[in-house]
Amino acid sequence: MRTVEEAVQARLILSPQRSVRLRATLSYLAEDPLAVRMAFPAEFSLDEAEPGQGAEDIVWVFARRLLSAGIELPAGVGDVHVRPALGRRTMVELRAPEGTALLQFDTADLRRFLWRSRLLVPEGEEHLHLDADRALAQLLG
Repeated sequence: MRTVEEAVQARLILSPQRSVRLRATLSYLAEDPLAVRMAFPAEFSLDEAEPGQGAEDIVWVFARRLLSAGIELPAGVGDVHVRPALGRRTMVELRAPEGTALLQFDTADLRRFLWRSRLLVPEGEEHLHLDADRALAQLLG
């Protein structure tokens, strides 16, 4: 499996005056060429873990193109929104029924990750890496 993975620092914005640092792991799989994954430690989840259940990282999956576009101009419809911010930062807003998380990233970290993903699968060539049979089998379970 061909994968790009990068751990980056982010800030979870709690209020205009408060934020907390956290580690996020960005990953890109050539076998799923349209998507990126953004994982966060479970302690930042709004869900309450079931007693006796091991806490797993929170993983969001969304379009690589959305991340790329949102670095330059506000982008996103639905659960994930990405927009540039002051000081070479990028904001990622994740919306779930449990609440909304606003995260701030260093734009250079996101650009580096996207550059590495494009070395694996250039933008515009994603269709050459799609496995329709595998995707259909996953969908049908």
